[in-house]
Amino acid sequence: MTSLPLRTLTVLTAAAALSATAPTAHATQDTNHHTPGIVTAWARAWNGTDPQALGALFTTDGTYTDEAVAVTFRGRKEIAGWKARADTLIDNVHVTIRTTRLDRNRITVRAVYSGHLKGAPKPFAVPMTTVLDLDKNRCRITSDRDHYSLATVLTQSGLPADWTPPTP
Repeated sequence: MTSLPLRTLTVLTAAAALSATAPTAHATQDTNHHTPGIVTAWARAWNGTDPQALGALFTTDGTYTDEAVAVTFRGRKEIAGWKARADTLIDNVHVTIRTTRLDRNRITVRAVYSGHLKGAPKPFAVPMTTVLDLDKNRCRITSDRDHYSLATVLTQSGLPADWTPPTP
C-alpha cells in the first residue's frame, strides 16, 4: 500500500509535469477537420494552370525549396516560374491534402503529389510533406519546403533513376 505522503508527492509531480507541458500541448493544433485557408489556396494554385497564383501566396522575399531536386526559388517571380516549369514537365500535376498541423506560424501539410511526367510510360502518386512558414499575420507564405522521394516518382513513372528532365 502506498503511503499518503508518497501518493501526494506522486500527484504533485504529475501535476507539475502536466502544467509545464501545457503551453506546448496547446500551441500545436491538428487541423484535419478544418484546412487553413492558405493551405487550400496553396493546393488550388498547384492544381490550377496559373503560375502567378502560386507566387501571389508568398511574401515578396518568400522562398520555395523542393528538397527532392535540391532547388530553392526566391521571390514571387521565381516561385511562379517554378510552377510554370512544373506544368511544362508534368501533365495533370495535382496536390491532394491529407492532413494539416498548425504550430504557431508553421503548418505541416501531409499530401499526395501526383501527375504524369511527359514522356514517361506511367503516372506517379507519392506521399509528400510540405512545411509552410507564414508571416506574422498568417496571410502569406514566407517559406515552403517540399519533401518527397524523387526516386519513387521516377520508379512509379517507369523512368530510370538517372533520368533528368529535358532543358527548355
